[in-house]
Amino acid sequence: MPHQVRRLNSNDHDAVVEIYRQAVLGSTAQLYSEAQQWAWAEQSNTLRSLLLQGEGFVISNQRDEPIAFSQRYPHDRLALLYSHPNAQRQGCGQRLIEAVEQAARADAMSVLRTEASLISRPLFERLGWQVSWREELRIGGVPFQRFRMHKRLGQRY
Repeated sequence: MPHQVRRLNSNDHDAVVEIYRQAVLGSTAQLYSEAQQWAWAEQSNTLRSLLLQGEGFVISNQRDEPIAFSQRYPHDRLALLYSHPNAQRQGCGQRLIEAVEQAARADAMSVLRTEASLISRPLFERLGWQVSWREELRIGGVPFQRFRMHKRLGQRY
C-alpha cells in the first residue's frame, strides 16, 4: 500500500522525470502511436523547470520512492498527473487529483482546469471534471488530441 500523499521536493525530481517517461512509454500504446509516445516522452527534457514552479505532490512506496506525482501550476491548473506503470489503477491518480483540489480550495480557487490525455480523461470525468473542449495540437511535430477540462470546486462527484 503506498504512503500518503506528500509534497514534492527537489530530491524527488529525478524520480518523477523517470515516472513521466515510463508512464508515457509504458502505458499509452493502446491509444497512441509509437511516434506520439516518443514525441510525448521527449517532453521530459523540459519537465525539471516546471517542477521548480507551482506546487507538486507525490505518492511514494514503502522506501519513500515516488511512484506517482502531480503538479499544480499556476494555482488554477493541474499541470501534470502521472503514475509509474506498476502503480497505475491503484487509486494514486485519484488521490493526487484530490490533493490538488484541496490545495486549490485552500487558496480560494473556485475552478481548476487541466489538459487531459485520452488516458486520463475518464478518471477526471469520474471525479466530476467536465470537458470544456477538445483540441488538436502538435508535440515535437506529431499531432495529438487532448481535452481541456475544468471543475468547479464547490461540486461533489
